[in-house]
Amino acid sequence: MTDVALDKTDPAGSLPSTEKEPDDIIEENNQENPPATAAEGEGAAGGLYRYIKGDLFTSEIFKVEIQNLPKYIGFNDLKKFLNKHGVNPHKIKLFSKQMFAFVTFKNQEERDKAMKAVHGMQWKSKVLSVRLAKPKADPILKKRKQEEEAEGGQPGAKRAAGSQEGEEEEEGPLNIQIANAVTPLWNVPYEEQLKRKEKEVEGVLQKLTREIGNNNKAMLPWLFLQKEKYNKLCCPLEAIRPSPVQTEYRNKCEFVIGVGADGEDKTVGFRLGKYKGGSCAVVSPAETSHVSSEAKRVVQGFQQFIRTTPYAVYSPETYEGHWRQLTVRTSRIKQTMAIVFFNPQKLQEEEIEELKRNLRQYFTEGEGQESAITSLYFVRMGQRTSAGTEDLPCEHVTGEEWIHEELLGLKFRISPHSFFQTNTPAAEVLYSAVGEWAQLDQDSTVLDVCCGTGTIGISLAKRVKKVIGIELCQEAVEDAKANAEANGLTNVQFHCGKAEDVFPTVLNAVVSPNVTAIVDPPRAGLHSKVILAIRRAEHLKRLIYVACNAKAAMNNFTDLCRAVSNRVRGAPFRPVRAMAVDLFPQTMHCETILLFERVDYSSETQTTET
Repeated sequence: MTDVALDKTDPAGSLPSTEKEPDDIIEENNQENPPATAAEGEGAAGGLYRYIKGDLFTSEIFKVEIQNLPKYIGFNDLKKFLNKHGVNPHKIKLFSKQMFAFVTFKNQEERDKAMKAVHGMQWKSKVLSVRLAKPKADPILKKRKQEEEAEGGQPGAKRAAGSQEGEEEEEGPLNIQIANAVTPLWNVPYEEQLKRKEKEVEGVLQKLTREIGNNNKAMLPWLFLQKEKYNKLCCPLEAIRPSPVQTEYRNKCEFVIGVGADGEDKTVGFRLGKYKGGSCAVVSPAETSHVSSEAKRVVQGFQQFIRTTPYAVYSPETYEGHWRQLTVRTSRIKQTMAIVFFNPQKLQEEEIEELKRNLRQYFTEGEGQESAITSLYFVRMGQRTSAGTEDLPCEHVTGEEWIHEELLGLKFRISPHSFFQTNTPAAEVLYSAVGEWAQLDQDSTVLDVCCGTGTIGISLAKRVKKVIGIELCQEAVEDAKANAEANGLTNVQFHCGKAEDVFPTVLNAVVSPNVTAIVDPPRAGLHSKVILAIRRAEHLKRLIYVACNAKAAMNNFTDLCRAVSNRVRGAPFRPVRAMAVDLFPQTMHCETILLFERVDYSSETQTTET
């Protein structure tokens, strides 16, 4: 999702799950004119809007349209503007060329508050107008209606398996289609893949160079010299570091459960397209290049099991059915965790307990033994009834509670919800580079922000005086503490909470003159409060930013470098090194490392802008 993605999981090969919530079907263009009410929609369009009925959560029922926006604003500009005026959007869809946006909220109170606050407000000489907006049609049902109309109104035409039959013939065999969907660079030589990714990061630095020039005039002399030295870039871009392995590298995969594109029911794999594109067809991962043989074996065994049960796959169209998702985590020491997501609907507790017993028996004594699962969990995943994003409770079924991994000669335990980089050999390359760039010594204090299971901080702990980690996921924090103890480290501590809440307090308590922050945030980047706290902490001189989506983190980069103002206190940073590390071969994704250093103005050259 555009503005509410909270996890760090990369999109490479982990396509969005089949189990779309009502709120997830609105991601497309919102430009059609649906009926004014759900009742009208039910009668006029065969239930295209039925997802807004009932007790399920969808922010579509709390949607507004903001009109007459200024030209040339971006998504982040609008989000910042709304936040500045006390408005907390749930989702934003901006149409900058048409100068309007759709904004949804978690409840009616937030929506009404936004309408009062923003309507009539002036922004860059434009007077904004706000009005209630209608919900978006369910894309699956909308597509079905269009197909029926094209077939002369005959129900069921071209509907088999929810697939795009006409398109399949044009796009080739299913194994090619799924390869194109989850590993779009599968047929591109690896050296060429690396060149494309490096070019992408170069484009990010070009934009950052422009942003620094636009937002900090005092840096222009320095920026001019940097551009002369580094081919019009604000800092040197070092050669991309390749992944040591290019196939079967993923240690975590999220597989959807649905009707196969080949018509087979209860198929476990990846979806050919997105729900918003009107497709739910699922294809086995058997021939995908990035999924490990261990994970494929679990998928095959699990698929055999669910086909013996009376429970149907969950339908994102009707919200009926049970089987939703299978997550598989593996490690290099041959441990495998499987997490089964199941919608209990109205089943009795006895039925669910029996299902769990059958799962346990199948994978420990039955045919599923060949899957070699060492840890099995069961998650009850119903529809959301609120806008919360909390991790669902995992019920331990059998085996160990964790899997373990070795990285840079250290041992790590991993819980079901904990973040751990999905390509372990490439993560070693990434963390080694971070260690090289950090210039640490025995007097250093490292702040490891969004630390997951503590991998970065723990890998550096023996070289520094102290490591302080901050992480949102309680499971991950418990793992991090156990990992520090397992590796004999006593100079490491971890704090659980949102980075924007915990980081300022932790930072203010650090008295060391040699402080380095290492941040590895989710795709959306760090909260602005964290950036502002970093800027205010003048004793923090160096910051290494590990970005899984450098384009999305551009606002963070810019705020680190912008001129001092009433909002942004403390001397700015400037980028001094950048590099891409390929953690996701066969896709266009990579990690980007940027080293920022605090500007040291020895004379009064920094002007204060208000």
